[in-house]
Amino acid sequence: MERLRVDPTKCQAYGTCAEVAPDLFQLDPWGYAQARRRDLTDGEAASAEAAIKICPVKAIRLLG
Repeated sequence: MERLRVDPTKCQAYGTCAEVAPDLFQLDPWGYAQARRRDLTDGEAASAEAAIKICPVKAIRLLG
C-alpha cells in the first residue's frame, strides 16, 4: 500500500490536485491541499499519479 503526502511548504494553493482527484484531496479555506487519506488502495494510485503530474510545484509524493 502506498502513502500519499502533500508537502505543505511547497503547496501554493493551485488546487489542480483536487480537480483531478477530488476523492483523494481536499482544500482548506485558503485553497491549500491536504490528503483526505494517507494510505491508498491500488485503485487509487492511478488518480494520485495524475495529481502528481499536474501539480505545478511538485508538492505531492507517493511513498512506497
